[in-house]
Parts: sequence; C-alpha cells; structure tokens
Amino acid sequence: MAARAQDGRPVALRAAPKMAAACQSERAGDVTSVLQTGSGGRAPMETDEDRPGLAATLRALNGALGRPAALWVKESGARNLRHRDFLAPRAALSAAFPGGQVPADVVAGVTSLGGPGVLALRGCQETPAGLAVQVRRPEAFRRLLGPRPAPAPAAGAQAGWVLLHCPALRRPNALRPRHLRPLLLADHLAQLLRARGVGVRLVPALTEEGSRQLLRQLRVDWPSDSGGSALPDTVSALKRALGRSPCAAACEQGPGTAALPEDVVCKVHLKSFVEQQGLVGYDPNLDVLLVTEGKLRSLAELQQAVLQCTAGSQGSCCSIVHVVSCEEEFQQQQLDLLWRILDPGAHTALQKHLVCGPVKVTNPSSPIGADQYFQLRKRQMYEASVMKYGELAQDEAWTEVIDTLTVAAIRFEMLSTAHRSQITLDLDDSSISTKGTKSGAFVMYNCARLATLFGTYQRAVERGTYPPLPSASELNFSCLREEGEWLLLFNYLLPFPEVLQQAAQLPAPTKGIRITANTEMVCKFLIQLSMDFSSYYNRVHVLGEPFPHLFDQMFARLRLLGAVRDVFHSALATLHLPPLSQI
Repeated sequence: MAARAQDGRPVALRAAPKMAAACQSERAGDVTSVLQTGSGGRAPMETDEDRPGLAATLRALNGALGRPAALWVKESGARNLRHRDFLAPRAALSAAFPGGQVPADVVAGVTSLGGPGVLALRGCQETPAGLAVQVRRPEAFRRLLGPRPAPAPAAGAQAGWVLLHCPALRRPNALRPRHLRPLLLADHLAQLLRARGVGVRLVPALTEEGSRQLLRQLRVDWPSDSGGSALPDTVSALKRALGRSPCAAACEQGPGTAALPEDVVCKVHLKSFVEQQGLVGYDPNLDVLLVTEGKLRSLAELQQAVLQCTAGSQGSCCSIVHVVSCEEEFQQQQLDLLWRILDPGAHTALQKHLVCGPVKVTNPSSPIGADQYFQLRKRQMYEASVMKYGELAQDEAWTEVIDTLTVAAIRFEMLSTAHRSQITLDLDDSSISTKGTKSGAFVMYNCARLATLFGTYQRAVERGTYPPLPSASELNFSCLREEGEWLLLFNYLLPFPEVLQQAAQLPAPTKGIRITANTEMVCKFLIQLSMDFSSYYNRVHVLGEPFPHLFDQMFARLRLLGAVRDVFHSALATLHLPPLSQI
C-alpha cells in the first residue's frame, strides 16, 4: 500500500521546492535558524553561547558532585526517559562516595544547577538505579525552539588547514567499489571540517574523465585543476634533494635481474631512515623503494597544495591526512617516508593516515567497477520505486529523484560503518529498498515527509483553514507533552551540534601514524532520527481539525518539526545530498 501524507493523499517524491515565507521563518537547510535559539516565551533572547548543550550540562552535573570522574550519563531510551533524563549509576556512586550515599547538600546543589549552556533541572532523587534527575522540559523546549539569537559576529581567521589526500584517484585503471569508500569519506570529512571553519584542500586533482564523470554522479565535489604549471619546477627541486640525500642510491642492474621500469630515478633506503629517525607505526616490511617520476609528481602535487594552503599565513601549518584503503596503505607509507626524506619540514612531520577497512562484494558474477556498481544500484532503486509508487516513478521528473536516492543508498552503504571495519556490499536486488530502516533512501523518505507536512500546512493557510504560524515568542511549548516530542528534542536537537563537532574531529594518535575519525556518526544519527521521527509521525496527527483551541499544540509541534527538518537538511548537506519533498 502506498504511504500517505497527513492530508490523506498518496506520497510521491520530488526535488524539494522552496517553502513559502509564511510557512517557515527560517531558511531550509540552515540549522542555525532553529537550533541557535533563545529562551522562548516572551523572555529575553539568549545568545548562542547560552544555548543548552549536552556537554555543558554533563560538565555541570559532574562538577556538582565534586568528583573528578565523569559519573553522569544521558538517558536515550524511551522507557528510561519516562522517569529520568540523566543518571549517576549506583555503581559509580558507590565508588565515589562512602557507602554510595550522596550528601544532602550535594543533592541540593545538583537540583539548583544553572548557567550558560546548562539545562535547568526539575529535581534530583535517589533511586535504586542511582541518582536520577529530570530536566524542566517546557523550559528546555522554549530555550531550544524559541527565538533565535542575534547573528554571530563575522568569523575571524580560518581555523587552520587540512589537506586530504586520496591516492585511489591516482590509479591508471578504472575505480572499484573499494576505492569509493575513501573517496566518499574524504568528501564527507571535508564538508564537516569546512563547517567548523577549517580550510580544506583535496588532492590529487582529477585528470581522468571517467573518474570525473562518476564522481559528479555521486555528487562528490572534487577539484579538477591542480595548478600544475609549477609542478615541473617542484619535481626538479625534489630530484635535487634526492641527489643530496644519504638515503638515496643509484639503481645498478645486475646480470640476470629483471629490467627496471623506464621512469625509475633511483632507489631509497626507507628502513634505515625509519630506524634513524625513531619513527613508529610504519610497516616493518618497508625496505628499499624504487623512486619513479610518477612518485615524484605525486609528491610535487602534495607539496604545491601545502604551499597554497599556507600562502600568506605566517607560521601556519597544514595537517596532511592520507585517506586510503587498507590495500593502498603500504604504498602510501612508502610515499609518506619518501616525502619526509626529501622535505624534512613541519608539514611532512604532520602526515597521518586514515585507513579504511576492506570492502567485500558478494555475489559478483565478475569483478565489478565503481561505475557498474553505481548503475546497478540506480537500476535497483528505479525498480524499487516503481514497485512502491507505480507509474508515478516512471515520469521523467523522477530522474533526479532516482539519482539522489541512488547516491544516498551508496553513501550510507559506504559511510554508516566505522571506517576501520569491513563493509559488505550485497549486489542482489533484494538488498536495496526504499523503506529499509537502515538505508539512505529511508532517511531521504522521512526528510521528504516533513516537506510534505509543511507544504500541506502552507496550502491550508492560503485557503484560510489555518492561521499562519506565529512567531516563536508567542508559542506555548508546554503543549509538547507527547513522549516522542521529548525524544526528538533530547536525543537529536540537543546533541546535534556536538555530533557534527565530534564527527569532524581528527584526534592525534597516541603513537604511530594512524588516526581514527568518527565519520560514521552523521549517517548513524540520521538513521536513528529517521526511525524515531517516523514512529512519532505515524502515531501523532500534527495537522488536526481547524479548531482554535487546538492551534496552540499544532503550532508548537510545527515549530518542533521545523527544527527537525533543519537538522535533516544540515546533516544531509555534509553528505552532499539535497533534501527531497513529497507531493
């Protein structure tokens, strides 16, 4: 049975139009429109720094207990959220306080917590599970959904530079699905870093037309021009550095040995360099590297990119992250060491490796290329859409929609698993669906349901059925009492800025050259948000009968779901996925 919108009409997907101004007072896709909020009601507007935050609240709760350890945890499950929002578990209290008994004055201090970014608490009580607190929920709704603050002052200097290098694009042969994983990860990470004010440069520049066309289809924003006019001079400088390096030696071909490639320049002893420099984290099998013209051109392009990042910024440094598949890791370590030998500068010492786990393809009739993989998923998505929406999906206007759903399916396949872990691509038709709860298509579908809701509301306003949505300062957020409403605010709207921040972090390794990123966080967040939003939307009728006594609740729900829509749009933007709408 076809899904139906809240106005009862069958659902279909289309590219999202701009919503009418009367329906949304914020720009679609700009998460700051709702999430950088004020105190709500008719109270004075808060600044962005005062916006309630999960980290600030947990810091205040832990500080109130006067112990260095982090004792409090945030609840997320619907069952526990009926009784408490934060819990200091009994086991943790027993370790921190004699007999696990928290002094009464400490408990009172927890209840009276406040300050910038801290959620106001309703009460604190001892329970068998531990010390439990609840948030003053109407106030939390007001602070997160109320009037937005004044615009922040213009950003100052850029917060550093990161160079993301994907060796997969240097392949002379066609890309395979396993090469898409580091490419899509680098593209996503670049968007996350830019949102944090970090400058990003992607290397290498695209030169092969087939790769360029495929990445366009996947909505990967990758540069095609490397500014290569200076590369010959840089290659020459690297050759001169080779001539001066004690690690380099001429290649002498002995009798009976295989002929060396024509573009071999010399050989470099990597193992001795690693030992002399005391470097850790490199493969112990690294030994002698034959330096070719191609390797020097690769280094020259990296060198030029670093210079472009740091040009005009005195004392600035560019962090270099090689985003590689596990199959390419050994070769990239060779290039890493060669660069360190030829240019012992600060930037080469900042090289780190973000390694993607293997991509296993099941049921392949023969080795499949990345382009074939894309076309296969597109055909499967088209067939699944025809099965669900019938003749509507065969309309020419659906071409863009099918393309977007295909890209969403592929990106979520590649990015919703921790980058260190193996992923398995099942090529069977049954593995793609428009309604599977863990698929990118499911996320896009639920984002589109929100567009349909607001489109339906706007048309009703134009007919005079409903009044326009009042300003946030006039809304009564105490009407939001449904369990699913608190779940959406507490589990998604509240922590979303911190999800983006954590996903963009590139923590330095304790030792070695490998780093770990939490790039799967955004996809997992969107999947879980889609599941909880879908459950709420199926259970609650947002647009009710046009009776004045019901408007307060309807308006508050629309404001809440407008914020949810903004989160969808903002998170999808980090994946280069445009929102879809329903008509």
